Amino acid sequence: MDTITTNVLIAALMIVESGGNPIAVNAKEDAVGILKIRPIFVEDVNRIIGTDFYTLEDRYNIGDSIGMARVYFRYYGRKYEERTGEEPKPEHLARMFAGGYYGLFAHPERTDEYWKKVQKVVESFMEVK
Repeated sequence: MDTITTNVLIAALMIVESGGNPIAVNAKEDAVGILKIRPIFVEDVNRIIGTDFYTLEDRYNIGDSIGMARVYFRYYGRKYEERTGEEPKPEHLARMFAGGYYGLFAHPERTDEYWKKVQKVVESFMEVK
């Protein structure tokens, strides 16, 4: 499982989050798009890049959603490495995506079921030849 690329991880997150539906909506959390991105995620990514580049509407755009996820993974992946001295594994990135960077350390058990779902999808990708 350590050979999972960021592309494979993001593809698995798309399946887990929305079943691959770019117009998916979770009204309760205001999470929308193929990665079910919340407004706070867009705000955080814009803070990371230092400009209001992404808008809430961009959550419905597959390319922009992937772009936001990549920014998030690069930034918090580096923070993870600084904190632990280890490169983050796909599991860490998936758990951060679901529970936030700080949630990964404070309450990792809250993302156990989420990671199992992502892992199952990734394994199904690996079975396809």
